[in-house]
Amino acid sequence: MAETLRIVFLGSDAIALPGLDWLERNGSDIGRIVGVFTQPDRASGRGQRPAPNAVKQWAVHRSIPVFQPERLDAEARAQLQALNADVSLVMAYGHILKDDFITTPRLGTLNLHASLLPRYRGASPIQTAISQGDKETGISLMRIVRALDAGPVARMTKVRIEELDTAAEIEIKLASVCGPLLGASLPQLADGTLEFVEQDHTAASYCRRLAKADGRLDFTRPGVEIAARIRGLFPWPGCTVEIGGVIIKVGLADATRETAHSMAPGTVLGANEAGLCIAAGEGVVRLLKLQRPGGRMLSAGEFLRGFPIAVGLVARSHPMPVLVASRPFPFRSSAP
Repeated sequence: MAETLRIVFLGSDAIALPGLDWLERNGSDIGRIVGVFTQPDRASGRGQRPAPNAVKQWAVHRSIPVFQPERLDAEARAQLQALNADVSLVMAYGHILKDDFITTPRLGTLNLHASLLPRYRGASPIQTAISQGDKETGISLMRIVRALDAGPVARMTKVRIEELDTAAEIEIKLASVCGPLLGASLPQLADGTLEFVEQDHTAASYCRRLAKADGRLDFTRPGVEIAARIRGLFPWPGCTVEIGGVIIKVGLADATRETAHSMAPGTVLGANEAGLCIAAGEGVVRLLKLQRPGGRMLSAGEFLRGFPIAVGLVARSHPMPVLVASRPFPFRSSAP
């Protein structure tokens, strides 16, 4: 039987919790978490008081030592060394790791990256995969190297992106496969049989950290592209549409290429229980969930009963910023 690994986990987002829970339930013969590095408490909520993230709460509840350095400096590395870790596992941490931090554990540092590498290296692989219209994505267990998400990959687990999946649904799907992926990989890491395969670096693409401006919609684009952007960017940063001077947040959309119309892009073609239908540069995009400022997200039918939108009104178009590139961001986008 392979030895039980001493594992240090580095992460700051709730996507990591199912994998951590799986290790706690099933990992007694595989490994145990001996320390957690996570982001410092950040201001949140209406009161803007510092609050712990979900990973810190998970660790504190289990009396696991927690470290929250602002920078991974010499003190942070000394804290890692003191844990005598066999391996570090990283998922959605939010810090760039230096070489000495990567190599401190006896077996190195592995990353659970939320894409099918080498596709979508970078900060927003879930949102980008959906926005680009991909039909599948996954988790890649890779060895961390200095270049961005460029390390060799040991295993991938794929998940399907269904027609109306948003980033919220895909995050849940991806989180659920992390535990079994670790269960299959960590014993082999411990006994030296886990094989890592170099990525095809010529096929790499890159995504970037998202911002509010990425939620702008350009109705001159094909409807399927607009709908995919809406689903990919929900719940963060969220897409908005301006109609009649009101900015409305959109939570879900679908589209068709086949529907023919002669109206200008952005024109409201229909507004009823089935959705808010808007002319696109190709086909029609149908907005299925909508939210007014200060309100809550509603189905299109509920929304329109309280806020009617007349057929013929025109939604404003804005260039949609580029989300993916053939080289790491910062990248000079053609969008303003």
